[in-house]
Amino acid sequence: MVASLVANVLEALRIGTGFLWTAAWAIIMGLIITSWVQVYVSKERMGKLLGTESLSSLTKATGFGAASSGCSFGAAAIAKGLFRKGAHPMNMLAFMFASTNLIIELGLMILILLGWEFLVAELLGGLILIFVMGIIIHFTLPEEMFERARDELNARDSEEGIETDPTCGMEGSEEFTLATDGGETLEFCSQGCMETYEQKLAGQGDWRTELTSWGGWYKLGNQYRKEWSMLYKDVIAGFLISGFVIVFVPQSVWNTLFLQGNGTFFSAENAVMGVAVAVISFVGSIGNVPFAVALWSGGVSFAGVIAFVYADLITIPVLNVYRKYYGWHVMLYIFGVFFVTMAFTGFLMEELFDLFGIIPNLAGGETATEQTYFELNYTFVLNVIAFALSGFLYYVYRKGLGAPSQIRDPVCGMRVEPDGISVTHDDEMFYFCSETCKRVFEREPDRYQADLPEGRPSDSTHPHDHDHH
Repeated sequence: MVASLVANVLEALRIGTGFLWTAAWAIIMGLIITSWVQVYVSKERMGKLLGTESLSSLTKATGFGAASSGCSFGAAAIAKGLFRKGAHPMNMLAFMFASTNLIIELGLMILILLGWEFLVAELLGGLILIFVMGIIIHFTLPEEMFERARDELNARDSEEGIETDPTCGMEGSEEFTLATDGGETLEFCSQGCMETYEQKLAGQGDWRTELTSWGGWYKLGNQYRKEWSMLYKDVIAGFLISGFVIVFVPQSVWNTLFLQGNGTFFSAENAVMGVAVAVISFVGSIGNVPFAVALWSGGVSFAGVIAFVYADLITIPVLNVYRKYYGWHVMLYIFGVFFVTMAFTGFLMEELFDLFGIIPNLAGGETATEQTYFELNYTFVLNVIAFALSGFLYYVYRKGLGAPSQIRDPVCGMRVEPDGISVTHDDEMFYFCSETCKRVFEREPDRYQADLPEGRPSDSTHPHDHDHH
């Protein structure tokens, strides 16, 4: 009995880590691309642009959301900031859905773990879902209730001294503040967001120019770190849970919850049940994709699986966030709109794909327990490349190469303290990480003085003096 249990646990861990290994390169590359978009695609004035109920604003909200990927909680927090600034509820919900479902890393994971059919259903269905949601909100929105919620939210945040981070839209903290040239004090959620804001003000040139400097790579590395900090728990939990679900949940459970059969009734029931299971699964963001693999392996229909993937924004923990932000009534309205549109779109995708005969058939494929995950193949090569690039970005961030408002070694670019090794050249003080860098500098001081990035002086007497343009 004990030996059997241990064997099952080990098998569950093998499957979970195997799924993670299979999708690792896609997650990393997706997050790097997402970080690039976050850094170099401007999202200023979003609140004003999304303040009207129109097809144009809905389209912009969808585009902004797809460019602002993050976890379910991060999406909810950013949407709260947009709502405070005047965004229409329809655009707020569209932004949240797009930022968790129409994103690069999720698409790559779906493609690798579930196949191109699910990827098409995710993207096409996501756009249809947003359109249907817009129609429902247009005819059912309780405007007075949402305006009261907005007023109460602004009043509460004002009383509690809560400011919005101008970088990410999340709640700022007094621990991380910055005084602007105009005398305004800005609050940020973290040191990383504050540094990103500073670099945005001090940055020069387009993204091509930026990526030829350490400052540009530091921006990318800093944003990449923030993306991972939001997602890593969901990713790890999702993959591990999927392994245990596949091994320990008997087929009879899925057959009981998801009715088996042909026809619209069974498709609709599976779609509704897929959303319902997502609500109580506590697995959000991209972590629900490996869980969806477990459902698909358990015989759940196409409609049930894709509806489950849609529904990461209405898990119980996320619903509780809505309640804290807007109150019970608004939370229930958001839950109702999302539940109906997610279940309907899942059902519609199965009917549409069945019409064209492109619903995938796993009958002839290997099961999760039969697959070999760790071997020398293209996945191994892609993971090595992805891990190397990830390690490089982490190195750039940890060493502070090109970091704003920091004293740094003019030779190697590392951040250094003002009480360390130093030398004076042309009445300017330079600081170094080691005697070796100091000796290199002393051999060619003019070269390294010229290479020092503009706006990032080595002189500790002016570590925060930047001309912001």
